[in-house]
Amino acid sequence: MHAFDVLGDPVRRRILELLADGEQAAGSVSEAIRAEFGISPPAVSQHLRVLRESGFVTVRPDGTRRLYSVEAAPLQEIDVWLERFRQFWEQRLDALATELARGKRQRREERGDP
Repeated sequence: MHAFDVLGDPVRRRILELLADGEQAAGSVSEAIRAEFGISPPAVSQHLRVLRESGFVTVRPDGTRRLYSVEAAPLQEIDVWLERFRQFWEQRLDALATELARGKRQRREERGDP
């Protein structure tokens, strides 16, 4: 499955967001996802399996629990692919930063701050 096919699903994206904060037990991930999306535990398990099989997450046993964590390599591959498109938003972000700095400078001058 292609990386964008994996990330095209909002449930899987949310799971990755949860795991970006650090390793979590399958049960806590499942609980959060069920609360947000209203899907069954087997459906959450299926999404975790897709993420695991596609290399986005790793799992390790800890007694009776399974702990999931993000695997960086597939995300780095996406970042490399996105590199060719960054020019479209970086220029705009640079322009925004310039305007913000200009506005801060004007407010300081209006207040008489150095």
